[in-house]
Amino acid sequence: MADSQEFADLWERNLISTQEAGAYLDLMNDEQFLPNSFDPNIFDNVLTEPPQPSTSPPTPTLPVATDYPGEYGFRLGFPQSGTAKSVTCTYSTDLNKLFCQLAKTCPVQMLVDVPPPQASVIRATSIYKKSEHVADVVRRCPHHERTPDGDGLAPPAHLMRVEGNSRAIYKEDDVTSRHSVVVPYEAPQVGAEYTTVLYNFMCNSSCMGGMNRRPILTIITLETHDGKLLGRGSFEVRVCACPGRDRKTEESNFRKDQETKTLGKTPSANKRSLTKESTSSLSRPEGSKKAKLSTSSDEEIYTLQVRGKERFEMLKKINDSLELSDAMPPSEVDRYRQKILSKGKKEKEGQTPEPKRGKKLMVKDEKSDSD
Repeated sequence: MADSQEFADLWERNLISTQEAGAYLDLMNDEQFLPNSFDPNIFDNVLTEPPQPSTSPPTPTLPVATDYPGEYGFRLGFPQSGTAKSVTCTYSTDLNKLFCQLAKTCPVQMLVDVPPPQASVIRATSIYKKSEHVADVVRRCPHHERTPDGDGLAPPAHLMRVEGNSRAIYKEDDVTSRHSVVVPYEAPQVGAEYTTVLYNFMCNSSCMGGMNRRPILTIITLETHDGKLLGRGSFEVRVCACPGRDRKTEESNFRKDQETKTLGKTPSANKRSLTKESTSSLSRPEGSKKAKLSTSSDEEIYTLQVRGKERFEMLKKINDSLELSDAMPPSEVDRYRQKILSKGKKEKEGQTPEPKRGKKLMVKDEKSDSD
């Protein structure tokens, strides 16, 4: 009985409030009641939902490219590969640089020492390496941007793609307009030490209107779902037609530069150079002196005092022969040497050289037809 009474009271109060609200709305709709200064659309802005904030994590204006393992020990790894001409993707440890072909699979390994929080993500973005270009956004060239590729999920201007992951999300920062691709972090499978993400680079480094031979860095970060940085790794990327050849060439140049810097700065190397110079100066005969100093020992000129004209003429002929040999092309030297050897062989065997075509060989005591 008490419950019925409470229900009746509640129904009466609700009915009265509904009637009052209806009367109020009728009064508001009366044009005579509304003053001239009242705007009937004043409540539109109140009823409109406020704009939702961007869900993309904030990106710094100038991203940092230095490695940062963080408390979870985040770092990157790459499969071992050689420099064969047939290779489509290869990584150089000396250069910390990835060489790959256009739109080919580039596996990158994600390693951690401690599992990150749930719902963590992996973000990959590319920036220009040099300071004069770092503020520019890395994007595809107009030609490749118009070329259809992939599954159509990525925007045409984005350089990087994720292969084989339908949960990849392609983002463009609201402030910097930089492109990035985000995938959920997946723990390594049983028996594995790392998680692999497959990336594609969809424009050549030499493309005009795109990278235009400007070196780029790819930054991969481990983040929480709300954008908090947990770890970071980076590497340089070159997208080219022959990754194995380019890697081999750049590694060779890098090692030469390292050797040059080592010889120029290491005290032990300078000591060896001084010792060699002192030994060579002591081994020269007395009375000889250096007339001209050059960086190369082959270009140094020496003056030698010789006793006796006959010995002088002999040494002069030797020197002239060496100078002539240096001035002649190697092919001419070999041909001249073969000619001399052939002539000496014939003379040794007692053979008389054959006359040229059209001439008769004259023999001693032989009369000509005219006689």
